[in-house]
Amino acid sequence: MAAAIIGLVLGLVIGAGCRFFDIPSPAPPRLIGACLLLAMTVGFVTADYVLPPGKTLVQLDAP
Repeated sequence: MAAAIIGLVLGLVIGAGCRFFDIPSPAPPRLIGACLLLAMTVGFVTADYVLPPGKTLVQLDAP
């Protein structure tokens, strides 16, 4: 829970800093880009929750 709060606060600080210093935001400029970013994040978190620690679905080394 702490990591989620830290991530949210950090995102808000970066967004406010970009606005204050008139720097282009690192976020996608369109709603579909933001939705894609959200979908990738949800997929990453879900896979991290579902898979056991230290395991992957795909083995890249040959047996």
